[in-house]
Amino acid sequence: MRPYQYRFEKVLTYREQQKNETESAYKESVRQFEQVATKLYELLKKKENVVEEQQVKMMTGFSIDKIHHYARFIESMENKIASMQQEVVQARVKMNWYEEKLLEKTLEVRKFEKMKEKDREHYRAEMEHLEAIQLDELSTLKYRKKENGW
Repeated sequence: MRPYQYRFEKVLTYREQQKNETESAYKESVRQFEQVATKLYELLKKKENVVEEQQVKMMTGFSIDKIHHYARFIESMENKIASMQQEVVQARVKMNWYEEKLLEKTLEVRKFEKMKEKDREHYRAEMEHLEAIQLDELSTLKYRKKENGW
């Protein structure tokens, strides 16, 4: 009897390698998204704190120069926030794209694994059938030997 050999083993290995590479890229895109989203959160929090600080100082009173300074600073932060929001959107799009690719690669690998499973089952059934034929032949030979008196 010959040992089981899946005919698409190299293709399966290649697909698994592609899936693993895509999974790594996906994890990296998630890490980048989280990093950019954290920066955006920190900017938004900083802006909120500055606006609160400005409100407190407005109650106590402070110079026009300070008011202009806070206004320019807040405007600058709003520009940074807008820019960071675009980065977050781009990072999310990239992350979603890799997630779709990972899903595709996972499905491809599963298809080949399912084919391998079916092929192995077919091989096992074929080997059992051949073994049954051999046992039948041996039984027949033994019977004939007894019958012929050998």
